[in-house]
Amino acid sequence: MMWWGRKKVPKKRRTTSVTKHFDEHREKARELTLARLHHFNQHYNLTWNRVAIRNQRRRWGSCSSLKNLNFNYKILFLPSHLQDYIIVHELCHLMELNHGQAFWNLVAEQIPHYQLCVAELRAIDALGHSVFTLQLVQARYQLLRAA
Repeated sequence: MMWWGRKKVPKKRRTTSVTKHFDEHREKARELTLARLHHFNQHYNLTWNRVAIRNQRRRWGSCSSLKNLNFNYKILFLPSHLQDYIIVHELCHLMELNHGQAFWNLVAEQIPHYQLCVAELRAIDALGHSVFTLQLVQARYQLLRAA
């Protein structure tokens, strides 16, 4: 007696509006991140292996012990001074993989007001990482800058 089972058909990844938004903005986020990494790396002169742009829910960036840098594509929707802080933060992790005083001293070389950036990012994190929320935050910063 033979048993005829179903042939498994691989499921297609559902394309949601979030996935489409990520796909539309990934390369622009990569261009911004690479440009700013090269700018700040003129000071630090560090090397990294790979830069990845991801769609993460709660993390702006990360650095692995293999010297891989990862950034959230939503960095595009933050004010430029916060973008720079996140990029410098992860760049400094290439030299110091912890958050000790030596790490913060490295960050302060390029972002002397990093404590304010940390506080601003915490306030934004409390609102959430939705693109809509981040666009509102970005608009508020632009209004403050214009005033």
